[in-house]
Amino acid sequence: MKKSSSIALIVVVVVVAIAGALYVVTKGRSAKTTSNPQSSTSSTNNTDMSSGSNNSNASTGSTNPQTTNKVTIQNFAFSPASITVKAGTTVTWTNNDSAAHTVTENDGKSGGPASGDVNPGSTYSFTFKTAGTYQYHCAIHPSMTGTVVVTQ
Repeated sequence: MKKSSSIALIVVVVVVAIAGALYVVTKGRSAKTTSNPQSSTSSTNNTDMSSGSNNSNASTGSTNPQTTNKVTIQNFAFSPASITVKAGTTVTWTNNDSAAHTVTENDGKSGGPASGDVNPGSTYSFTFKTAGTYQYHCAIHPSMTGTVVVTQ
């Protein structure tokens, strides 16, 4: 009896230790995702463009473009995946991921965004001057895609 009680106690201690570790890991993730990305120091690159693009080959994961000029890079995705802005608007991408990403126009010909590496905690800004649909991806992680629809 004494031996089985000792084994049961060890099992309970191990289960409690694992549960505690999972709680700490989960709590750390939720604290990280709720932090204010604007409070960190970041680098900004401003680029102007003068021509439009109309690409239809990339999937954005969203059929309802949102009106905003801010895109978050998190969990290896652009959010929102599709936005609509007026010509002359500067869009800013903020990397809240733990890995570097890029904001790279799909066809590379029409003068759309071409960020180079955007490191964790950094931002990239690009001014869209001409109406059109600009589809982009992360050159490091090609499954990450997004769209900016520019209206007059």
